[in-house]
Amino acid sequence: MTTTTTSALEIKNPVDGSMGFRMIHFEDNSHFKELQRVGYFSIIWLTEGEGLLKADFTEYKISKGSMLFFAPGQPFMISGEQVKGVMMNFHHDFFCVIKHHKEVACDGILFNNINQTPLVNIPSNEAPVIWQLITQVENELQTAGLAQHDLLISYLKILLINVTRIKVAQHDVKPPVSEQNGESEALTQFKAYIDQHFREKHSAGEYAELLNMTVKNLGKIVRDYYGRTPTDMITERIIVEAKRELYLTSKPIKEIAYDLGFKDEYHFSRYFKNAINTAPQAYRNSLKKAWA
Repeated sequence: MTTTTTSALEIKNPVDGSMGFRMIHFEDNSHFKELQRVGYFSIIWLTEGEGLLKADFTEYKISKGSMLFFAPGQPFMISGEQVKGVMMNFHHDFFCVIKHHKEVACDGILFNNINQTPLVNIPSNEAPVIWQLITQVENELQTAGLAQHDLLISYLKILLINVTRIKVAQHDVKPPVSEQNGESEALTQFKAYIDQHFREKHSAGEYAELLNMTVKNLGKIVRDYYGRTPTDMITERIIVEAKRELYLTSKPIKEIAYDLGFKDEYHFSRYFKNAINTAPQAYRNSLKKAWA
């Protein structure tokens, strides 16, 4: 693992010319010392050094072997000394984690689960396999051969499957729901719909309608797998975004309320306080002090 170049290898989205997939080798934390909130999926593997990761307002110690996973828009920052490693970014048009859930099953384990740590510590005996996959990705980015996109997707799938298995084995993580029945399909789609519509749809009934099922049936399959209600999951996603807006922006609370689909500031403030027992402005003030 001796590659130290800081240049980026990148391929473009052929439709609009935007970034599709890129790889960057980094030799310090200059890429991440400011709070990041990028519109891509991100995978970061530390090959040297140690430091501190701040992600969604939680701090984690990281070191050589730590692999980090961030969904689009998820805020994070890395501080530390002699931090080196590799970062891969990809747009959802290049590889959709939700679309490929059946093959990869990493959604909710590596990405898109605010209740799980965003990092996996790769064991030393597994590191050569992971590095070989990353090297294959890098070689393909450099050569741009026939069916480049398909080959990159294959390498990415294998990488995500391997790391998902490592995380499931290391942590008390519930394995992905089986894809052999209609209930699991509904769960996967329900989570996807929440991410797409949480700003304008706040009730379980609205999502049940999108899924073409009754509220009762939706409630049953969500409770059976997650031990929670659909409303709990919807509320959780709204509150996460509200917290991000309160910290990352200086928007007035009234504007945040409207952006999140509330009819007025009072309704939003009551909703927020009911969820976390703290008013939005008090939360904003306390968080800025903690992260100052």
